[in-house]
Amino acid sequence: MWPFGHRVQGKAWFYTATCCNLLRRVVFSRITINCSPKLIGAITVQIRGILWALPLLSAFVLLGGCGLLPMSGPAGMDILSGQRDQTSLSYAVVKVTPKVVEVLSKNAPRLIVFNDRRRPRDIVFGIGDIVSVTIFESSSGGLFIPGEGGVRPGNFITIPNQPVDVQGNVSIPYAGAIRALGRTQVQVQDAIVAALKNRAIEPQAVVSLVEQKTSMITVLGEGRSARIPATTTPERILDVIGRAGISGTGGTTTGAAGAETWVILERNGRRAIAPFGALVYEPVNNIYVHPNDTIYLYREPQTFLTFGAVGTQQQIPFGTWRLSLAEAISKAGGLVDVQADPASVFLYRGEARDVAEAMGIDCAPFEGPIIPVIYSINLRDPAGYFLASSLEMRNKDILYVSNAFSVESTKFMTYVNTIQTTIQAPMTTVTTAYGLRNIIRGVGQVPAVITTGAAATP
Repeated sequence: MWPFGHRVQGKAWFYTATCCNLLRRVVFSRITINCSPKLIGAITVQIRGILWALPLLSAFVLLGGCGLLPMSGPAGMDILSGQRDQTSLSYAVVKVTPKVVEVLSKNAPRLIVFNDRRRPRDIVFGIGDIVSVTIFESSSGGLFIPGEGGVRPGNFITIPNQPVDVQGNVSIPYAGAIRALGRTQVQVQDAIVAALKNRAIEPQAVVSLVEQKTSMITVLGEGRSARIPATTTPERILDVIGRAGISGTGGTTTGAAGAETWVILERNGRRAIAPFGALVYEPVNNIYVHPNDTIYLYREPQTFLTFGAVGTQQQIPFGTWRLSLAEAISKAGGLVDVQADPASVFLYRGEARDVAEAMGIDCAPFEGPIIPVIYSINLRDPAGYFLASSLEMRNKDILYVSNAFSVESTKFMTYVNTIQTTIQAPMTTVTTAYGLRNIIRGVGQVPAVITTGAAATP
């Protein structure tokens, strides 16, 4: 046990031992001022007590307890030793190994979120659709072809274009109102033929869609939008986006694999969301689009945060669909050569409980489905870069690199030197003033030697 009943661990041992040694040397030191023997002889001042002890006692309490030295984050040894504060958030520390990389690779989010992979139903008529109806008879003298016209192949009559009315019907002469709402083109044709077969001569009908007002697909982008009709040939999400001409959102292009673009698909009051890259790199997400679907593209970059001894501390966008830890470190400017401890590179992330258990983490102390995990990787080991190249980053990860021990030691010694300078300054001022007084009186000179510790030699 060290003084004040605090157990000292890690780097605190160095601070405490240094402070104690310096405190012992100063408290039991003496300061000797050698002046001219001819005038006042040798003056020896023995200092013992609180005046000299207070500054170093303060340093001992603060630095020995890892208190107030400036730092950009926790020390590597503090992270690896685990959480000491029982009231704080618990976390698990995992060393990155080939097995850990394999587990994370197998359990990486596949982003298969668009589960409705059914082929869309055939296009049906809706209220407001403009339709054209042409009726054929096999010979003249029938219901629509006059007898004096003679027999000629292809006898037909075209009914003027008309919309599907609010009751969902179209009007056909001598057949009345024919139901069109919710029916396909073939179904409407059959209904017309059935209504005319007892009045016309072997009637046949051709129904076509002149202007589609329903069964539309809406594609929205940031600042751009398009409402396009669904086609009889089923199309997938990427097909529809391309046909709508929405080539970019917020200045990024989908042609660059949409690293910052996300896609929302709304269907029948339900929504699903996925990165644009999930449609490109995992085609299972590129599902069929149904009539009346809404597709919304928006920009939201995938980012990670960097702290500690790296080139830049900020929020950094991925810039690509996938990003490895090695690439993330490079994007952050690499490790600072005069500051970083390459053996103390950490990645903060929340992992699903089943993934954490697969890596061998005891999840019993943790509550909830997400386990806070800190991955530790040693880049002092040459093989560490291979592991860093295989470990994929995820959106909102936190990358932290702690300082080397020599950096913290330098900070501490600078602090100790500041204390020593602060103590020495008043003594120098007093000595200078004393010598100046003697010079003014013409009876002496400025004292030549000021020392701490053992008695000075004249």
